[in-house]
Amino acid sequence: MFRRLRLKTPAELRAMIPAGEATAAALAAVRDRLVVGATPLELDAAAEAVIRGRGGRPNFALEPGYRHTLCVSVDDDVVHGIPGEHPFRPGEIVSIDGGAEVGGWHGDAAFTVVLPDAERPEVVRGREELAAAADLALWAGIARLAVARHLNEVGEAIEESVSAAGQYSLLDGYGGHGIGRAMHEEPTVYNHAVRGRGPRVRPGLVVAIEPMITSGAAHTFIRDDGWTVATSDGGDGAHAEHSVAVHDGGIWVLTASDGGAAGLAPFGVAPVPIA
Repeated sequence: MFRRLRLKTPAELRAMIPAGEATAAALAAVRDRLVVGATPLELDAAAEAVIRGRGGRPNFALEPGYRHTLCVSVDDDVVHGIPGEHPFRPGEIVSIDGGAEVGGWHGDAAFTVVLPDAERPEVVRGREELAAAADLALWAGIARLAVARHLNEVGEAIEESVSAAGQYSLLDGYGGHGIGRAMHEEPTVYNHAVRGRGPRVRPGLVVAIEPMITSGAAHTFIRDDGWTVATSDGGDGAHAEHSVAVHDGGIWVLTASDGGAAGLAPFGVAPVPIA
């Protein structure tokens, strides 16, 4: 059933660290520049410069038909938004997704922020709560991976976290994935409970965990550009993601600058560096 799933050796896990670090550095640079008046293409160029400065390549641009470093999704565009020239406006909720390939290994991560808007504080507050719920669901899934026996427990934890918020929906038909020599590998990482346990969690498993949630219904459609996934009811979307390695000592969040320490602390989990 999981014949295509190949666990990484300790040496390969170590080789994945630079790609994770380059991804984290690129997204940190983007976060610093994500302000009202900036454009998605400006953020895209900044992320590319960081990745290439670390000897890597933007791995999104390696996907057939896609030529950008980032996906930038605004308001009711949840994921896979194509960077353009339209400046960001006050109060927008913006999801940034990006990754790097360094030395033949891949990293992939995403975050969501809400731009300030003094004239619409209630809109900003609601969108900030949505972004926080996506981030909390991500860390709930990562924390469960640290103790799980089987991978599908991660989806259970994500769904439990989103359901506890009481007002959001998980995106239909989208989830996380394995990552390594390719950005998208086996296995699928579900964002909800499913029948079956999934592959066993053991050293060498590396996955990108990425909940995508909406403020309304879960149904989506793909815009005419062939990439952007938008909500059918016009509700806002939020996306959070990290690439996480399981190794002999525990787990390590490859795309977090602190290995995931801050995000995992509320769950009583401490990440362990890859030896």
